[in-house]
Order: sequence, then structure tokens, then C-alpha cells
Amino acid sequence: MNGIIIIDKEPDFTSADVVAKMRGICGQRKIGHTGTLDPMATGVLPICLGSGTKLCDLLTDKDKEYVAELLLGVETDTQDITGQVLDRHSVEASEGEIREACMSFAGHYDQVPPMYSALKVNGRRLYELAREGREVERRARPVVIHELEILELRIPVVKMRVVCSKGTYIRTLCADIGKKLGCGGTMQSLRRTRVGGFGLGQAFTLGQLQTLKDTGRLSEALHPVESCFQDRPALHVSGEAVRLLENGNAIYPGQTEEKQVYGGGEWVRFHRPDGSFAGIYAYEETEGRYKPVKMFLEKE
Repeated sequence: MNGIIIIDKEPDFTSADVVAKMRGICGQRKIGHTGTLDPMATGVLPICLGSGTKLCDLLTDKDKEYVAELLLGVETDTQDITGQVLDRHSVEASEGEIREACMSFAGHYDQVPPMYSALKVNGRRLYELAREGREVERRARPVVIHELEILELRIPVVKMRVVCSKGTYIRTLCADIGKKLGCGGTMQSLRRTRVGGFGLGQAFTLGQLQTLKDTGRLSEALHPVESCFQDRPALHVSGEAVRLLENGNAIYPGQTEEKQVYGGGEWVRFHRPDGSFAGIYAYEETEGRYKPVKMFLEKE
């Protein structure tokens, strides 16, 4: 199988657990995920299969949407309720002050990654150091909160929808909001609702996928590799250029049926004459030809 299956991850599963389960369901080894989702978190986790594993880094870079619950007045070492409670405070802030503090994080802000994370410092995962009781200095990283909407406010709980850039830790956002309000905060729940163009409406639980497999319908859950690039223009090679495409070589505009030039580094989908997808190219202005960005040459 080559493509993407969208998982609705259940709680207490790690992303690696999901991959292991999917290897059993799909009966193949070449499977990867598109970035970790904490065990307590649920929701959208794209799983890439076969040639689709080449998409893992591309999907990791996509914006993501979450629905999270922030519990004010509690601080934990993991910045979520699975951790050890470090401190408790009364919540004196008004609804207006809480809304203002939350919305102040919309846009660009520098976020310090949590100690309980998979980032590496000097070759060691931060969570490994944290479990040893060590804390090291972490450099703040720029992230973007594209959208922040308060869905429900029942002090001390704030339920919010967040659309953010890659590398954003929602539990750190919760802790930062609590810090700004002076009462501390921790993440009470997290559900990822979208990764790039894939949402919960396209997602299956592991149990549902097992049922599809048992009834010979597993392919119904599979999204083709090309579905990740539907917003990109498409070109079809003609004549002898098919051989060049099959070998991942550069293609000149005159070798496509459309004779179209898409400049400015824009990604373009390239197809064989029969319409099957072969790869992503970008036009090189100085050379006057399209050069491969990423090839997906597996044939049916």
C-alpha cells in the first residue's frame, strides 16, 4: 500500500505504538508517522505507507489545529495533568483578563520547549534528562499562533481552539498563559482536529481499520500520495519525456502536453501520459527546465 491513512488516535497510545499496530493491520513494514502526538492526546495522526513515507517530513511541516483545555491554578513538571504537581494557586483573574491573556499569544511568539519533549540537546532527548531530574537551558524558538478562539470559559477551565505552526507545544502555550495571569496553568486535555488538509472527518480508529481489513475494505481508508498536493498545478509529460520522468530527470516545458511554465519555485505535479502521478517538480529559471523535488515512482 502506498499513500496515507488518517488515524484518530486514542488516549494512552504513543505515535510509535500506532505505527506498530498499523504494521500488523496493513501487513507491511514501510510505515511512518508525521510527528509525535503525546500519549494523553487524541485525534488526527497521519500515517504514511510505502512510497507515502516520503511525505513524512512534508506533513510534519504543515499547520495543525487543536482543541485544548487549560486548567488554571495548577503547575506541573510536564505542563499537563499527567505530570507531578509542582504548585497550586487561587485564580483571581476575571473572565476579561483571562480572555485578554489568551488572545495576547495570537500571532508570533518565542516559545521555550518543555523539558518533557523529544527534542535533543547534546545528543540526549530532553525527556530523558528530565526523568533523571536534570533541567538544561533551552533556547526559545519562534512559533506562530495563526488562530486562537476561546470556545468555553468556566473558571478555572478554558477550552480553546488553536491553529498553529509546526513545532508549537500546546501544553507550553497553556503554561505560558497561566504564567502571564500569575496563577500558573497546565493542559487538561488535547485533541488534534487537523493536520494540513486532513481532518477528523477522514480519520479512523485502529479498531475501525481492523474491521475494514477483516472485511477486505482497508483500501477505502487509503488516501493517494497525490492528495497532499491537490493545490499544486499539474502537468503531463509527452513522447520521449516519459523515460526522463521515470528516471527522475529534469523536464523541459516543451516536453509537457501543456507547454506551461510555472516559475518562482512553485511546486508542480508531474504525471505520466496515462495520468498516473510520478512526482513533484519545480521550475529552475536559470536552466529553463523543471527539476525534481521529490519523486514517487512506484507503479501500480
